[in-house]
Amino acid sequence: MGYEISRRTALRGVVNGAAVAVGVPLLDAFLDGNGEAMAAPTATGGVAAVPVRFGTWFWGLGVNPNRWFPSKVGPGYDLKPELAPIKDYQNKINVYGNFNVPLDGAPNLPHASGGPAIRTGRALTAERGLPGESFDVTIGDLIGTRTRFRSLEMSSSGDPRNSLSGRGGGNLNPSEVSASALYTRIFGTGFKDPNSATFTPDPQVMARRSVLSAVTEQRQSLERAVGAADRQKLDQYYTSVRQLENQLDVQLTKPEPLQSCVVPRSVADLPVNAEIEHVILNHQLMTQLLVMALACDQTRIFNMMFNNGASSLTRIGSTITHHQLTHEEVLDNRLGYQPNATYFLTKIMEAWVGFVAALDGIKEGSRTLLDNTLVLAHSETEFAKFHTIDNIPIMTAGSAGGRMKTGIYVDGAGTPVSRVGLTLQQVMGVSLDRWGSKSMETSKSIGEVVA
Repeated sequence: MGYEISRRTALRGVVNGAAVAVGVPLLDAFLDGNGEAMAAPTATGGVAAVPVRFGTWFWGLGVNPNRWFPSKVGPGYDLKPELAPIKDYQNKINVYGNFNVPLDGAPNLPHASGGPAIRTGRALTAERGLPGESFDVTIGDLIGTRTRFRSLEMSSSGDPRNSLSGRGGGNLNPSEVSASALYTRIFGTGFKDPNSATFTPDPQVMARRSVLSAVTEQRQSLERAVGAADRQKLDQYYTSVRQLENQLDVQLTKPEPLQSCVVPRSVADLPVNAEIEHVILNHQLMTQLLVMALACDQTRIFNMMFNNGASSLTRIGSTITHHQLTHEEVLDNRLGYQPNATYFLTKIMEAWVGFVAALDGIKEGSRTLLDNTLVLAHSETEFAKFHTIDNIPIMTAGSAGGRMKTGIYVDGAGTPVSRVGLTLQQVMGVSLDRWGSKSMETSKSIGEVVA
């Protein structure tokens, strides 16, 4: 009889009379023929899938529409000059155009209205916060409850308030702005290497879990004692508490071995500001750390903000911002665009390609981390000079473990941008057939990209 192995295989023996067990990494033998799922059945008789992740990537100040949006709809779309950097990954990237943001009488708040509309399916009515729950939070409630971090938020340009993630009510999940701080958060105290032969639960985590468990009955009594409005507030608060309990449970359980998980070296403190040279480096380091956080299954949800909506990006030695240039730089009639403003867009698109390449560089069976991820990338405006919010540039990268078709340009023909959010949530397994509010409420997903 051959030696039987499964994803829970351990090397067992006896040392000085004591039984010991050493885990083994995620071997190809544990995967099915496609490298897409665990070959051995779970305790319930099913098959444990390789994790599918979801994330977002944001850049501010849009594009030059005539130089970015393809002309050819469908597979094999053409690459205009400003979209050309994605050439090597075009077959894994979808582009979406002509999706609009109806405001139903709400004002178009410059550099503020477009992003929240895409993330929540609702028109923004106040300068700050979100008008509703962002779909990364909704998806995270489904797939992010059994990882150490429910989600990771990052901003390369140095502002922790630069975020489009939250449960609404004006609240935003703050972004980490320093690569060295991000390293400490993920791989410092509390990190348990899934490929380590030893595992010792953290006593502090055990104590925190015990405290939360001890007040469960009191929490229930409090809910019964207050009115409906307060119960709603408590429910939102306790949702976060329940997530914390789940995350503490994860930290008290030895993680499964993960072949692609390689603990990175620590990151030195570097300048964190809006100078494009520093933003690019900060983004590169954060990307490397995020990729390993995903490969080590520390989180399955992420939000990366390259720059802010009213872009504060500048160049070393200059006081003129990207935002100023989009409004004040004279259009070069020979070129047909603003060359200094477009310089920043070129760097942004190069950073996006670097982000995609980093995800695609991690092998997971016959696929890559990118293949097992769905990333939405978008801006907050189409053409920054005029603050247009219809036809905001949008892309997705990755196939969500084979659930998405890729390499397609989709023309939305003026339909609400909420169709994108509905499609992404459905692809990620959220059970809903309608999404959005008022004119952005829709039941029409984008069928041409769904596998």
